[in-house]
Amino acid sequence: MALLDLDVPIVLGPFGGMSSLELTALVSDAGGLGSYGLYGYDPARIADTVARLRALTERPFAVNLWIPVGDEVTPGGDLSGPLATARPLYDELGLPVPGDVPERYGVDIEAQLDAVLEARPPVLSLVFGMPPTAFVDEARSRGIRLVGTATTVAEAVAIEEAGADAVVATGLEAGGHRVSFLRDAADSLVGTFALVPQVVDAVRIPVIAAGGIADRRGVAAARALGASGVQVGTAFLRTRQSAASDAHRAALARIAADDTVLTRAATGRLARGIRNRLIDTVEAGPIAPFPAQSWVIGPVRTEANRRGLGELQSLWAGQAAPLARLDDAGDVFRELAAGW
Repeated sequence: MALLDLDVPIVLGPFGGMSSLELTALVSDAGGLGSYGLYGYDPARIADTVARLRALTERPFAVNLWIPVGDEVTPGGDLSGPLATARPLYDELGLPVPGDVPERYGVDIEAQLDAVLEARPPVLSLVFGMPPTAFVDEARSRGIRLVGTATTVAEAVAIEEAGADAVVATGLEAGGHRVSFLRDAADSLVGTFALVPQVVDAVRIPVIAAGGIADRRGVAAARALGASGVQVGTAFLRTRQSAASDAHRAALARIAADDTVLTRAATGRLARGIRNRLIDTVEAGPIAPFPAQSWVIGPVRTEANRRGLGELQSLWAGQAAPLARLDDAGDVFRELAAGW
């Protein structure tokens, strides 16, 4: 993809909370676009991450941020119901149930955007919309390419109008969060095969297909649909170079096509992952809005990751996970490149 200076138009999906410097650099060095998720990172950590990526690869890479959409709740609401539902999980792990709610959830997006401008990564990819026009103009003046993410045709058009250089058209098959921003995610579930050609017809900027792509066949199909490139997450998450836990990789290795579900259990926003006891327990009671639900269940997920307890982790996975049979990221890249 000439726009992003890629030898092969294969983009690594950005994993919020599970990104790996090694994997990001490997994909970029192979001629694709390695991506690194900055969700929850403060400005100092953003600067350090971009500096480390620059030290690891001389090729283009992307970092990723979440844009607020306006439905985020602030601390102060009644979380007694969600906490009561989660209590058995806290008790099982020997953890105290959270008491005092923090002054704020997460990191200020303006501070994150300022940090990205200062760090000047080659590419900034975005989910849940686009940043303000002033940021877009400043990023362009600093040579930063912007890639938005759409789950519907209307979102793709909005992303182009906001000044993006390319758009990822992500179908409902994709793992992780559904990044809808114009309508509720549950009302924006369009499959990749239907979404990609309609987005290609609706915008002039390059379209990157995502969702349900894990081998050369998916890549070839995306190209036939008019995509200028593909973004792949789960197939890379399965590899030993990713930052996924051993339990997560093991679950991906034995998954069946119908094992993933869309759930709000982990964060309060709709996301696709492997059904497990964490989801079943949390879905039995009230679920807090985003990002309060992340605060409610976050300590359980963190401790489960530390102990390798897959049943209590968020096992993000796309519907094409059974096609992700390789455990080396270089082999995955070569398999995907063979389809282009």
